[in-house]
Amino acid sequence: MVRNKKQGFTLIELLIVVVIIGILAAIAIPKFTNTKSKAYVSAMKADLRNLATAQEQYAADSAGNYKDVDVTASASPVAIGGGMNFTPSPNVGMATTVDNTSNPKTWTTAATHTAAPGVTCTMEVSGVITGC
Repeated sequence: MVRNKKQGFTLIELLIVVVIIGILAAIAIPKFTNTKSKAYVSAMKADLRNLATAQEQYAADSAGNYKDVDVTASASPVAIGGGMNFTPSPNVGMATTVDNTSNPKTWTTAATHTAAPGVTCTMEVSGVITGC
């Protein structure tokens, strides 16, 4: 007696697997995108904290005066120089407003990232990061 044994998957089974993979991809892709934007914000926050340390070191060597820091975001980090030891992360731009005439002397810095348009983190001399 000859048995007619069919092997393989049916079309319905294959379609169900494709639908399940599509649903999983629809869930995973937005989470991945959100993770990337969080990484960009973390880079900006880390640079602001490092800049705060560099500002305080500069002030200790410069009679309490702070330094203006304006760095355009680029893929290649550029060292600030001029007595300040600070280099921002790639693609992070920073703009600082310094008031060395007030008492106490103050500074405020805004950080942006080229891959996170519309997101700006700011930090004041108090060390509080806001806006991101």
